[in-house]
Amino acid sequence: MRTIILSSFVTILSAVAVNAQDIEQVKKTIDAEKFSEARKSLKSMVETTPDKGKNYFYLGQVYLALEKQDSAKVYFEKGKVAKDAGHLNLIGLGQLNLLEGNSSAAETNFASALAIAKKKNTEEQIFITQAYLKATNPDVSKALAAAKLAVASDPKSALAQIALGDALVANKNVNDAYVAYRTAGELDKTSLRAPLQLAIITRNAQAFPEALKAFNDILAINPSYGPAFREKAETNLAWAYAKKSLFEEKIAAALEDYKKYMSLTDVSTDAKIKYADFLILSKKWKELEAEALAIQKLDKVNPKVFKYLGYAYSENGNPDGAIKSLTDYMTKVDAKKINGKDYLYLAKAKLATSMDDKGIISNQAKFSEAISDLTKAAELNPNLNTEFTEIGIKLYSGKAYLEAAKLFELAVKNTNSKSYSRDNFLLGNSILFYAESKTAAQKATLTAEFVKANNAYAEAIRISPNTQDVYFYKGQLNRVIGTPEANAQAVLDYEGYVKTVTAKGETEMAKAAVKENLFETYSFIGANYATTDKAKAIENFKKAAEINPNDVFVKESLQALNK
Repeated sequence: MRTIILSSFVTILSAVAVNAQDIEQVKKTIDAEKFSEARKSLKSMVETTPDKGKNYFYLGQVYLALEKQDSAKVYFEKGKVAKDAGHLNLIGLGQLNLLEGNSSAAETNFASALAIAKKKNTEEQIFITQAYLKATNPDVSKALAAAKLAVASDPKSALAQIALGDALVANKNVNDAYVAYRTAGELDKTSLRAPLQLAIITRNAQAFPEALKAFNDILAINPSYGPAFREKAETNLAWAYAKKSLFEEKIAAALEDYKKYMSLTDVSTDAKIKYADFLILSKKWKELEAEALAIQKLDKVNPKVFKYLGYAYSENGNPDGAIKSLTDYMTKVDAKKINGKDYLYLAKAKLATSMDDKGIISNQAKFSEAISDLTKAAELNPNLNTEFTEIGIKLYSGKAYLEAAKLFELAVKNTNSKSYSRDNFLLGNSILFYAESKTAAQKATLTAEFVKANNAYAEAIRISPNTQDVYFYKGQLNRVIGTPEANAQAVLDYEGYVKTVTAKGETEMAKAAVKENLFETYSFIGANYATTDKAKAIENFKKAAEINPNDVFVKESLQALNK
């Protein structure tokens, strides 16, 4: 009897040891982002050792990585009642709460998990840190607090130090994050994640050659570590965008690295979807279309396929296909997953169908729909302003001025944009050029537009006070408005033009275009001072006469004023 009991006990210990070994291997598989392989192993482990809560928890994490929240929830719910470490699944459920925007429910689940945990709760605090960082609206301060508790619980845990580094990066404390990652690498010489994160910090500082060397050093240790190839790809992509002269070279290198990443992780629909995301960033639209069609053959119900086809069709000259695909995507996917770029590409396709072959808007209803979609895009992502500017300039060049103004209005919503001053200038010009040929009755309907234009010019001047043309065109706008108040403002605007040009010296004032503008400026100022300030009127008309002594209006005005 005693022999049987001992035998059973040895069997149990053996099963525990095997499971512990299995879970460590699975963690490495997850870290290497081989999610399909990890999912297969964890499903088997859940079936063979259903009392191990950690197996359910990691399986749920894999499903979250694959953006399958419903499946993740199923396993977290099953795992929370497991005898061994079932409480970890409460953290998984809390993570789902955060993805759904329910922070109070998440707090409850985290508190319940910690109440069950042992005094040394390093692992739990690491998972809570990750949950806050991966939330729909990340709570970086709570993530940092949890990470610090993890380190306090076990200062020699490399994973706790990595969690601390992640939280510090999210809190924009890169220097301390670097120290945390370096400490993690010292604590665990076999860790590849720690040097990977250090190399990412190097890349984000735009030290691209040094970052690539660091990723290659990681691959020299483990040539099969897929994330290093992905980060190499991201580095080459960032380098391509940072230095336009290297764009094609670095994009080609990035795509090769990403293909290698795919070959080392999952040759699956999930990996193909990630590759499609990368093709969008690489602006490889033909390849994206082909990849999306290939994904569709593998997974006919995945809504992301419609998104990719919509983007590709929009860029590849098939606007009708783009509209259909993106509309299908938006009706099939959770509304929370629709982003600014989705609306941008839908709008670009609608804009294309609203114009004729000469670029003239022929379908006002479709154009209005496009503007509505672009407005949604701006609300969701103001950083798309460069796209709005690009579209606005095309309309502006085609003399669709009022339509262009709508795009520049969206562009200037991002006040941190590098083109903010120019976009304001173009917004003002768009309204000016639209209005200058209109009748008095038509101008009377443009009061709101005139306010926008004046404000836009004023903002451009505030940002770039030495840009002389803004003063001139602002004066032109107020002359077009033509009310006594507007004419008085035009005088001030033109005086600003004169002051700015004069400060730049004789070389600038001698330019033909500048002389023409100065003549118009002096003539207008002189005419406006004629009845209120004779001396100023004469002064400005004389300056106008110096530029064009044969102008009849100027000569007659001076004769009248000198009587």
